Amino acid sequence: MCGIVGVVGKQQTKEILIQGLEKLEYRGYDSAGIFVTSPEGENYLVKSVGRIDNLKKKLTKEVSGTIGIGHTRWATHGKPTEENAHPHTSRDGRFMLVHNGVIENFEELKAMYLEDVPLKGETDTEVLVQIISVFVAKHGLDTLEAFRKIVRETKGSYALALIDTNERETIYVAKNKSPLLVGVGDDFNVICSDAMAMISQTNQFVELMDGEIVLVSKDKIIIEDQAQQRIERDSFTVEMSENDLGKGTYPYYMLKEIDEQPAVMRNLIQQYSDAQSRLTVEEDILKAVTECDRIYIVACGTSWHAGWIGKKLLEKYVNIPTEVHLSSEFGYNMPLLAKKPFFIFLSQSGETADSRQVLVKLNEMKLPSLVITNAKGSTLSREATYTMLLHAGPEIAVASTKAYTAQIAVLAILAKVCGETQAATKVQAQTFDLVHELGLVATAMESLIDEKDQVEKLAEDYLKETRNAFYIGRGQDYYVSMEAALKLKEISYIQAEGFAAGELKHGTIALIEEGTPVISMITDTATHAHTRGNIKEVESRGAHTCVMAMEGFERPQDQLILPKVHEDLTPLISVIPAQLLAYFATLQRGYDVDKPRNLAKSVTVE
Repeated sequence: MCGIVGVVGKQQTKEILIQGLEKLEYRGYDSAGIFVTSPEGENYLVKSVGRIDNLKKKLTKEVSGTIGIGHTRWATHGKPTEENAHPHTSRDGRFMLVHNGVIENFEELKAMYLEDVPLKGETDTEVLVQIISVFVAKHGLDTLEAFRKIVRETKGSYALALIDTNERETIYVAKNKSPLLVGVGDDFNVICSDAMAMISQTNQFVELMDGEIVLVSKDKIIIEDQAQQRIERDSFTVEMSENDLGKGTYPYYMLKEIDEQPAVMRNLIQQYSDAQSRLTVEEDILKAVTECDRIYIVACGTSWHAGWIGKKLLEKYVNIPTEVHLSSEFGYNMPLLAKKPFFIFLSQSGETADSRQVLVKLNEMKLPSLVITNAKGSTLSREATYTMLLHAGPEIAVASTKAYTAQIAVLAILAKVCGETQAATKVQAQTFDLVHELGLVATAMESLIDEKDQVEKLAEDYLKETRNAFYIGRGQDYYVSMEAALKLKEISYIQAEGFAAGELKHGTIALIEEGTPVISMITDTATHAHTRGNIKEVESRGAHTCVMAMEGFERPQDQLILPKVHEDLTPLISVIPAQLLAYFATLQRGYDVDKPRNLAKSVTVE
């Protein structure tokens, strides 16, 4: 949510800021703005509501300079208006500020320092920039002292970037809980919420820690801790290219990312295999997992759904009880923990605020944790005990596709390799050749992706006009049904739910009306006949049923046949047509597939 970019020392500042903001569109936003200033003292502040294209239309040739900041805003305090859009300006026009996050004590700060200062908008961010101005004008502090003071007094999550127009050579930066990086260039430097925003300028980035004050100029980066002690920190290399971030010939990122899933499966085999094609996991991770007495998977949204698949894999192959919890609930309603718990965090971005607040508490309790993420060097990755990477490449579309299947595959790899070290599950784990089976999954994915025309027709038949839709299944099919419904609701705005098929008669069947679409998944040996009975139940109430069944369980009237794969890996393929159904239903309704309303790719505030 929200995105920050900044540049100091480049002639093309305006263009770099706009390009950076466009790379951050995936985070979700409802307004955008930039501030650019030149060495000659010309200042340009341009803001707009809506898409970045609206902002670009307002930029004139005169807007130029060598230092600037930009922002995409997700409305929290105040409606999405130009007055509430960032950057925010102090009353005297001297200071410009952008901010990600939520300031919890802004009302108290406002009452303490701004009693006689009128505000233009309704945001917590404007309060901060006005207070900085007060600190300088009335309290006699210089800009750095004023910035330090406001950071000390601010409570909440934030990433801040400040420009003093009397200096025009420095961007003042600080963060707490919200991600922010400094990019290192040749006689220039940049700041950004995500490395992908500035990967066209540099692949060298410096990570920032909570509570630090950072001064970024064109030829140096000064980092100081809360005691004002200088800190030296090396940069790290981000292995990403401009080509990774482009759509290529695809009309939407989501379709590109759906199509990339077979390649992701094959890449994971390579990344987690040794020279003898045996799957490997770091010894420290194996030891930590196999020595615990209970595993807790903590995640949100799509990652939470992947966690349920992981629970079955871990319990089956590692023989350790596993629980799955929502991050937003776990941190504030922590259950009674086992004596030797181990925590697995699932997060595509590695910046999920709900998950981080849990991790902070676990670190205080000195409990071990593993984060499975797509983002090397992300906050969760840095702060967890261990990390396993998804190696899925950048995922730009808000609706997650390849990260979901990558999470399941990595959990399968972890479960398989851990199981081989456990006496209780060693024989079972060794008889399951996961490298071979994931290769078959990749091929099955490709065959389903090639059925786009058929899935598009199903979407038109079942979903184009409906207000509601339901997915049903049992076991792992139920877990995938939850994810399938989430995909459909978040981008097509159809009220969709995923239900355990056996629970229909316990209340849910009351929602079935004449013509209600009910999409059924059937891949499970033990329960496929039971699910067929549930399909008959909803059909007798007038449901418009669509059946996706795996080879071996199919019947002539079924709408889609899924290629046969190992029973533990069926979620990796049954989700593919569900992703495509959501994609085509959204197109048919005329909505933006990649940028659904009210949603953000990276949720960086609780």
